[in-house]
Amino acid sequence: MKILVTGGAGYIGSHTCVELLNENHEVVVLDNLSNSSEESLTRVKKITGKSLEFYKADLLNKKQVDAVFLEHKIDAVIHFAGLKAVGESVSIPLKYFHNNITGTLNLLCAMNEANVKNIIFSSSATVYGDPLSLPIKEDFPLSATNPYGRTKLMIEEILQDLYRSDKNWNIALLRYFNPVGAHKSGEIGEDPFGIPNNLVPYISKVAVGFLPRLNVFGNDYNTPDGTGVRDFIHVVDLALGHIRTLPKLFTNPGIVIYNLGTGTGFSVLEMIKGFETASGKKIPYKIADRRPGDIAACWADPAKAKDELGWEAKKTLDDMCKDTWNWQNKNPNGYR
Repeated sequence: MKILVTGGAGYIGSHTCVELLNENHEVVVLDNLSNSSEESLTRVKKITGKSLEFYKADLLNKKQVDAVFLEHKIDAVIHFAGLKAVGESVSIPLKYFHNNITGTLNLLCAMNEANVKNIIFSSSATVYGDPLSLPIKEDFPLSATNPYGRTKLMIEEILQDLYRSDKNWNIALLRYFNPVGAHKSGEIGEDPFGIPNNLVPYISKVAVGFLPRLNVFGNDYNTPDGTGVRDFIHVVDLALGHIRTLPKLFTNPGIVIYNLGTGTGFSVLEMIKGFETASGKKIPYKIADRRPGDIAACWADPAKAKDELGWEAKKTLDDMCKDTWNWQNKNPNGYR
């Protein structure tokens, strides 16, 4: 099949491109490179020994999006593209709403005009807000605690309305928990611009000496060690979740929703210890105040994805830390 991957040069997108090519799919990538590097795609080709088509294009430019559908007969779209920093979204919400929602509307209009009605949407566990109980199941109530999460929730609602209007659409909403790790080759990994927003890339920047220490936001949560607990999932497991979802789209399922997580929570301090073991480096940290909008604990019930897709996360916390360190150690400056 020919798969269009929006945001395919990014962290999760590039790892998914590797797995798509490994499965002998044809891959077309659309990315504006605002928070990614074309070098990641060069390395995807190196890892797989296969080629892909790349368009430097922006979903906010409908003509650029239309051009891709005119040049290629696309079978399905995997939609990763979007701004994703929670803190930044609080500071500049209009930019997030415009970019993430308008970009998605342009993509869906282009798909509709080209009669391409199969899409996997990169959603997030943030759509569950602060859950009343754990683990989190797909039928839990939805809410958002920040503008980034709200864009994910709004796009989910747009896609559900689209399906109600036209039952020819097949839509998978994949709610990710906390992606970490890197490809085992060390060729591709997470390469945030500036100061990382997420825990593990921040830890790895401390380990490699680029940042002096880690801030641990809160040690007074109702968790075993007082620090926040999250469901960390290896990015390769996450990418394989998309590969397992693609065949499901072609059974005409309508709307399907899956949590992609491990079903296990690890605390911030456990992640620090795991990374120290993997890297052989001491990770200095200090306790800071809680951040607004952060919740105490969050982990998935991934049983539905296992039952319906035959997918489950296989990689361990040790794999996540070792692969992150391998990437960071080989690429201290990321792709630059």
